[in-house]
Order: sequence, then structure tokens, then C-alpha cells
Amino acid sequence: MKPVRDSIRWYLVGLADGEGSFNVSFRPRQDYRSPWKVSLCFNVSQKDRVILALFKRHLGCGTIRGRPDGVWYYEVNNLSAIWEIVIPFFKQTGFLSAKKKRDFSKFCEIAEILRQREHLDEEGVRRILAIRRDMNDGGKRRYNDASILARFRESSETIRQTSRSREDEIVRSSERSEVNVDERS
Repeated sequence: MKPVRDSIRWYLVGLADGEGSFNVSFRPRQDYRSPWKVSLCFNVSQKDRVILALFKRHLGCGTIRGRPDGVWYYEVNNLSAIWEIVIPFFKQTGFLSAKKKRDFSKFCEIAEILRQREHLDEEGVRRILAIRRDMNDGGKRRYNDASILARFRESSETIRQTSRSREDEIVRSSERSEVNVDERS
């Protein structure tokens, strides 16, 4: 992150305080060790793309995208960029509103859980769910806590059944080998 003039820094922090959001999302995954991909995202939306370009230029990370309704949004969802750039930027300046201070603090807690890779098991996900409960005043969520935790049970049941069927195959294969050896004698 390049040094940011104080006037620009305060402008960006003020804009994020009013229009920004710190989020955590869960996406179901079949190809992960955990049944969920847990992602963090900082974003700001505006109708004026130029204002959002200030974030991208001064933070040196993130993307700007447009929606069909004419609203633009700037977002950072790369964990390294969040950890190395976004969090230090906002920690250095801080927020004025109590709500944004609370959401940012919880965002930082979750970032640490992800950085320590504790989100890969059910206990870590339970901690994240407890922390995010009050973020963004509850916000809209695609998956509720119960459905997130249920996938861990489904995932462990699938692993257990797969392991059992593989053990059965090994035993049956071994029994067939013994029969074939006996038949040859």
C-alpha cells in the first residue's frame, strides 16, 4: 500500500464508514477439505465509479464492477490483500460510527481465524458464525447457521460411509484372493 495523503485517507474512511461493508460468506464446496469455502470481503458501492477508483488507486488492490442498475461497487476479497492492506489501512485511521467499529473488529477476528486456518473444521466455523451473528445488523444471508453446520454432519457421514465401503472392498478383495489361491492348490 502506497502512502495516502491524510485528506484522501479520511475521505475514504468516511465513505467506508457510511457506505462500506465488511462481510463473511460461506459457499458450499465439494473440492475442499471443509464442506464450505469461507470468504471475507470489504466493499463499497456508489453510482459514481470515479470515487470508487480512489479506493483502488490508493489501496492498490481490489476490483470495481458495475451492476445493471447503474450502481458500481469496489470490493476486496483476496485474504492476503485484506490482511496486508485493508485491515492495516482502517486500523491506522479508525471509524467514527460505533456500528462500523463493531463490524470491523469482528471482521478482523474472523480474518485471524482464516489466517490461522481454523475455519477448516466445524469448531472454527462455529466460532465464525458466532462472531458474524451481529455483523451488519444480521444482514441478508444465503445460508443460515443450521444449514452451514448440517453440511459438516453430512460431510462426516459421507466420509464414514466411503471409508466403510472401501474397507469392505479390501476385505472382499482379500477373501477373493484367498479363494483364488486355494483353487490353484
